[in-house]
Amino acid sequence: MKLFDLNGKRALVTGGTHGLGMAMAEGLASAGAELVITSTTPSKLENALTSYKEKGYKATGYIFDITDEHLAKLKVEEMIADGGEIDILVNNAGIIKRELATTMPIDDFRRVIEVDLVGAFIMSQLLGNRMIKNGSGKIINICSMMSELGRNSVSAYAAAKGGLKMLTKNLATEWAKHNVQVNGIGPGYFATSQTAPIRVDGHPFNDFIINRTPSARWGNPEDLAGTAVFLASKASDFVNGQIIYVDGGILATIGKPVNES
Repeated sequence: MKLFDLNGKRALVTGGTHGLGMAMAEGLASAGAELVITSTTPSKLENALTSYKEKGYKATGYIFDITDEHLAKLKVEEMIADGGEIDILVNNAGIIKRELATTMPIDDFRRVIEVDLVGAFIMSQLLGNRMIKNGSGKIINICSMMSELGRNSVSAYAAAKGGLKMLTKNLATEWAKHNVQVNGIGPGYFATSQTAPIRVDGHPFNDFIINRTPSARWGNPEDLAGTAVFLASKASDFVNGQIIYVDGGILATIGKPVNES
């Protein structure tokens, strides 16, 4: 399976301290990649690094806000000085603020755009320039169902993730000739600690997701690992500007009537 072998590669996963980011990072590490993890919270980073190392993965971590372009530049330079070039960038760091568009504070809207979209651009520009110079690289942007669909109370998040989808396509267009592939992953609805309170039998949203998803279940975080490895590996060298939705089939269907089994 040499096409999927990541031995000798360094993978930077922003916000890879928990949840889906950690699951993708573990997938990359299981294929042989050395991990570089970022966070804004020292305790979360420390716990994540301990977890990675307990599983036998090589991992280092850096504390900084990806929206701070000057600090991000310094930290990227530090990462490279510490361990060499970054071959794979996973733009996973993100936030969501749930508020109706009629009442959402403008500062909250701006902050979501800054983290979820501008931060991804900053990191892509910093690493993309080095990848272009080196003649190869993989960038994976973590998009969302909200890159395609609207939903109540997530206007800022949907705007950011829709923008990230188009940023993915535009960076791919510019950088493909330099052997840099820029693609995205759009997770569906996943079983994480954040969704635990609503993933109980009888909860309206849990029932909605089970009925709306052709696979009739929530995704498990490890369901993302294979797609991450594919997009980070030689197997995807001629795949560029694509968003792969790992959603159990939600985007493939209009759904089913309430009483249909």
